[in-house]
Amino acid sequence: MGRVVGAHGIRGNLKVHSYAESLSVYETGEGVLVALPDGSVRTMVVEWVKPHGRVLLMAFEAVTHRSQAESLIGSELFVDKACLPALEEDTYYWFDLLGLRVYNTTGALLGRLDEVIPTPGNDIYVVKGKQDGQPKETLIPATGDVVLKVDLEGKTMIVDPPEGL
Repeated sequence: MGRVVGAHGIRGNLKVHSYAESLSVYETGEGVLVALPDGSVRTMVVEWVKPHGRVLLMAFEAVTHRSQAESLIGSELFVDKACLPALEEDTYYWFDLLGLRVYNTTGALLGRLDEVIPTPGNDIYVVKGKQDGQPKETLIPATGDVVLKVDLEGKTMIVDPPEGL
């Protein structure tokens, strides 16, 4: 649901780049899975969370010093999928989309959806593949007229990219 990008202050608070649209996924008093940079995973309890510019400020109950917070920089935050709110039709969680094979309307494989870039207007899907044996990155606007079909079970997406992509 997010990534720890920095420490804030001397009391162990964290700066978190959140992938979630709502703070509600970070429930106070609930556990969050923290995948540490060394590859280990542990559960930490959220003490509080609040927006702060383009990031969130967050405190975990067990993190009380800046040095502890700094050791968490680069960690990924996860919550149990069952705790996530239900989505509207034709709306997807990013983690469900990442890794999908992306095809154009002629059936040509463009590559795999590697990253989602949020922008004020619409998200941008970063699709990495190969063209003529060379690595190629394609940026696909995540709009209804471009993304024609998403099949999570089949792990595919059909797109009709604008001219020139």
